[in-house]
Amino acid sequence: METMTLKIKKLGNRAVIPTYGSDFSAGADLYSASDDTTILPGQSQLISTQLSFEIPEGYVGLIYARSGLATKKGLAPANKVGVIDSDYRGEVLVCLHNHSSAPQTVVCGERIAQIVITPYLKCNFSPCDDLSDTTRGQGGFGSTGQK
Repeated sequence: METMTLKIKKLGNRAVIPTYGSDFSAGADLYSASDDTTILPGQSQLISTQLSFEIPEGYVGLIYARSGLATKKGLAPANKVGVIDSDYRGEVLVCLHNHSSAPQTVVCGERIAQIVITPYLKCNFSPCDDLSDTTRGQGGFGSTGQK
């Protein structure tokens, strides 16, 4: 498996360098560097990581939910997937939303999300009058069937 070195800056003494849960994890866990924070049902709260990243040009950092936190506490990123562009050098904050019916507390040092560093393609968008035909065509939501 290919690996790369990614520069990370600790912005405070609570910052924890991201860690991988296993050898084949795609996402590295991000940790809370905030004071213990209670998020009410249906509310969102920014959680500090006290980290900034130097993501190489042509790559993006994607912030995803941790499945355990989402299923056990109902906490997941409010914007579903966060995007950290390669030219951003500020602190990475995670806005967690409480989807549960009970207040949930995030403690300092808790794993709150995961970051995946991945390449992306930049496109030149070219307006046209016609697109190629496919079997699916303009079939939208549910058009490919239920099973």
